[in-house]
Amino acid sequence: MNIKLIAIGKTDNKSLQTLIDDYTKRLSFYIKFDLEIIPDIKNVKNLSESQQKEKEGELILSKLSATDQLILLDENGKTFSSVGFSEELQKKMNSGVKTLVFVIGGPYGFSETIYKKAQGKVSLSLMTFSHQMVRLFFIEQLYRGFTILRNEPYHHQ
Repeated sequence: MNIKLIAIGKTDNKSLQTLIDDYTKRLSFYIKFDLEIIPDIKNVKNLSESQQKEKEGELILSKLSATDQLILLDENGKTFSSVGFSEELQKKMNSGVKTLVFVIGGPYGFSETIYKKAQGKVSLSLMTFSHQMVRLFFIEQLYRGFTILRNEPYHHQ
């Protein structure tokens, strides 16, 4: 199985980017992982929230193939413990999913088109985090999940 994380807008905080790069490298020992950044939409001041979500949705759809399984990182998604998330990853691998795609939406969330296309939603927390920090937290949780599946000493209960 391959895992792809799609996010809108680049990470401009160098410290966060260094940590994202570190966990991305660590994750590569377990699975093929790609972080795909969709550039920020230009002239958003001239767009309504709905128009911005639609434009972002079109860009997200352009990055997907027909066989991808789409999971949205969404505040209304299902929450997991780290162990529970690792078990969910194992189920996805066992089910034969070829590419599991997680998406971090823009500042206003996702368009209805994206919600309809998604096969699931995951919430990292009841709290709100910046989109840049969510990238780091999510990639770290992927890494943690794979160390749990391999019974490696990274995660302690």
